[in-house]
Amino acid sequence: MPTGAGKSLCYQVPALVREGVAVVVSPLIALMQDQVLALKQLGVRAAYLNSSLSFDEAQAIEQQLLSGELDLLYVAPERLMTPRCFQQLEHCHRQGGLALLAIDEAHCVSQWGHDFRPEYQQLGALAERFQGVPRLALTATADEQTREDMVRHLKLERAERFISGFDRPNIRYTIGLKDSARQQLLSFIKQHHSQGGRTDAGIVYCLSRKRVEATAEFLQSKGIDALPYHAGLPQDLRQHHQRRFIQEEGVVIVATVAFGMGIDKPNVRFVAHLDLPKSLEAYYQETGRAGRDGLPANAWMAYGLQDVINLRQMLEGSNAPEAQKRIEQSKLESMLGLCEVTHCRRQVLLDYFGDELAEACGNCDNCLTPPESWDATEAAQKALSCVYRTGQRYGVNYQCQVLMGELNETVQRRGHDQLKLFGVGKDLDQRQWRSVFRQLVALGLLRVDMEHWGSLQLTERARPVLRGEQALQLRRDPKPSRKASVKQRMANRWQRASDQKLWDALRECRTRLSKEQGVPPYMIFHDATLMEMVEQRPSRLLELEQIDGVGERKLEAYGSDFLEVIAAHQQVEAAASSGSDSEGHSIELFRLGLDIAAIARQRELSEQTVCKHLVGGVERGEVVIHELTPLSDSELKQVQSRFLEGDREVFPLRPVFEHFEERYDWATLSWIRADLRRQLLTA
Repeated sequence: MPTGAGKSLCYQVPALVREGVAVVVSPLIALMQDQVLALKQLGVRAAYLNSSLSFDEAQAIEQQLLSGELDLLYVAPERLMTPRCFQQLEHCHRQGGLALLAIDEAHCVSQWGHDFRPEYQQLGALAERFQGVPRLALTATADEQTREDMVRHLKLERAERFISGFDRPNIRYTIGLKDSARQQLLSFIKQHHSQGGRTDAGIVYCLSRKRVEATAEFLQSKGIDALPYHAGLPQDLRQHHQRRFIQEEGVVIVATVAFGMGIDKPNVRFVAHLDLPKSLEAYYQETGRAGRDGLPANAWMAYGLQDVINLRQMLEGSNAPEAQKRIEQSKLESMLGLCEVTHCRRQVLLDYFGDELAEACGNCDNCLTPPESWDATEAAQKALSCVYRTGQRYGVNYQCQVLMGELNETVQRRGHDQLKLFGVGKDLDQRQWRSVFRQLVALGLLRVDMEHWGSLQLTERARPVLRGEQALQLRRDPKPSRKASVKQRMANRWQRASDQKLWDALRECRTRLSKEQGVPPYMIFHDATLMEMVEQRPSRLLELEQIDGVGERKLEAYGSDFLEVIAAHQQVEAAASSGSDSEGHSIELFRLGLDIAAIARQRELSEQTVCKHLVGGVERGEVVIHELTPLSDSELKQVQSRFLEGDREVFPLRPVFEHFEERYDWATLSWIRADLRRQLLTA
């Protein structure tokens, strides 16, 4: 049954009608606690046994069980399989006091399930130990393979199957490309879930703890009551945030997947994902926490190619057996298929679970605003050929450079400017080529090799496309729109005084050029374009070209003029704040818990300047490298080894930046280099 459809009633009602106690196996402590609390308020004799209880509390509940004083007992699977618990249940069974055995979240028994737990496979022993006691297995998220595993492992071959369908028609599914993810999230909440100064209850899922905290802080700064939740927070703080979310109105939780299992808040109006879930099961379960009251709700997600790379990196770096990795890889590809599909998303989602929707739902973004597609066969052939001809050793950014004919030092050094396909892709810009590569990865024609720094490699599925035996239709990504961002910035003006100075300098440059050309200033660049220059601060033509309103002709005519203005402003700003006292102030604020963006706002500096201040802190050992970046020790060693292979006197950044195909930004590399210098000085 779908999430929120009433699975609990399937064992709660029989537990009250039949003699004895019903035992419910559940891995979810939060669900146990919530359901027991609700049942007690209704006068039902319910309790739970799990790791949250003290020894004395657990003993008291065990005594109630043996005395026949319970109607329902929730038990964690690990505790159920202990000899002590088995003995107590066998005593109840001999006395005729076991009403039924219910196994909740039964998909956990299957390696195909999205939340596999080995201890669940031991639950098949219940069939032999408690013969004659009715057994029931329940789940909200199980495809056909998982359902077969449930039957086999739990020894339910003779059981009837009841499948009520997976459709949640009140949920609107919307999936879009990442542009500025937090700003997109804010625009979504403001547009659809804020009215009269009040915000609907919602859940925002992020992949990392750091992203959770940064997103919660961002939403708080915009007047939204957002609370972080992840396993790294103190338990009492997590419980406090969870209680506030359940008990109060208008609270938004920003969380990793550690949050939500068993949460039964009916009026969650939206679930948002800022990172791609690992599987359709996870996506379905997480989005299913919205709209349990049956009223309209939104499932919104922003994703990009980097999400795919991150998830595949996590998958390939895990200690899971190869067979399990293949299963998870297959699930990730199904998740990507939902993101890239051009027809009804609900039909794709339900089909995955063996359910059928005869007609398009009319309540997903693809139905409401059908995406444009295009014949990308030729473009795909160029992209795949480029990957092959460059040796299947380089990432997306480098492939774009070769296809677009960008004649830089790296391309020339590798001799790829001599390839016949060098520059054959000038008809598409970098954003469009990245879209092609993203969709080729999603369709399984390319794979990302994380052991070789994200290099692209061909798969067998690429052969028919390369040979011209298969045509390819791809989504045409909409051009990123920053109207909401511009409107907000116009209303709030600038966050830093330096923003205003750069804005004024860019306007002066535009005025000068407009007089020279004899045209109105807006014909040079619109205000929105200048505002984005202030926000993005591009330093080279390729970056400037990505800004909305900067086309090929204007880039050639005016690009160097505006880049000079931005560079001059950056130099003045850096010089004004380069003193040791200024650096120390930034480090002090960072130690107090402010992130780089917050320090920059408070000190009216650019984030680039604050990053430089922290470089000095790392070199002197005042800032620990792990406080600045979530990279693992092995990743740090990889980067530092690359630095050591170059000029040891200066440790230049660019060769390392290019070697890792822009996997790490300049700030991160600067911090790693500073930490390396510190180690060498103290060795």
